[in-house]
Amino acid sequence: MLFSQTSIAGAQVIDPSPHQDDRGRFMRAWCVHEFTEHGIDFLPVQSNMGLSVQKGTTRGMHFQTEPALEAKLVRCTRGRMFDVILDLRPESPSHGKWLGVELSAENGRMVYVPEGCAHGYQTLEDNTEMYYMTSQVYTPTAASGVRFDDPAFAIRWPLAATVVSEQDRNWPLTGR
Repeated sequence: MLFSQTSIAGAQVIDPSPHQDDRGRFMRAWCVHEFTEHGIDFLPVQSNMGLSVQKGTTRGMHFQTEPALEAKLVRCTRGRMFDVILDLRPESPSHGKWLGVELSAENGRMVYVPEGCAHGYQTLEDNTEMYYMTSQVYTPTAASGVRFDDPAFAIRWPLAATVVSEQDRNWPLTGR
C-alpha cells in the first residue's frame, strides 16, 4: 500500500499495490503492521456498507462525539464517489478545512479519516457502493453532523445534490 499525507492533519490517502494476473487482481485492504508503520493507530471494530442508487446522492457530514470518537477507513466497492473529510478539531492546524478525493472500484483508493473529523460523500455514478470500517461501534447518542452545504466550510461538491436524507438536510449550520 502507498500512504500519502494530505492537507488534513492525520488524514491519509491510501493507494493499493495490487497483484494482477490473468485471474484478476488481489490487493490488501488493511494491515495493522502497515498502518502502524505509517503512523496510523487504527483498529477496526465495525464495518458498514452503503449503496446509493442515484448519481448525485450526497451523504454527510457525519461524525461521533466523545466518548465515542471514531476514525474511519473508507473505500468504494462499486461505481465512483467523491469522498470528503472535514476537520472539526479545534486544536488542529487544519481546523475548518476540507479535502475531497475520488474513490472508485477501479482505482481501489482508500481514505483514512481521523477521529474528530466529519465524513461525507457524493456518488458520481448510479448504483455506487461504499464500504468503511470504524474504530468505534455506532453510538446513537454520540452521532452528530454538520450540513453538507454549510457555507462556513464551502465544500465544492462536483455535482448538484440530487438525493439527501432529511437528517442530513437538518444538521445545524455552524455559523463560524
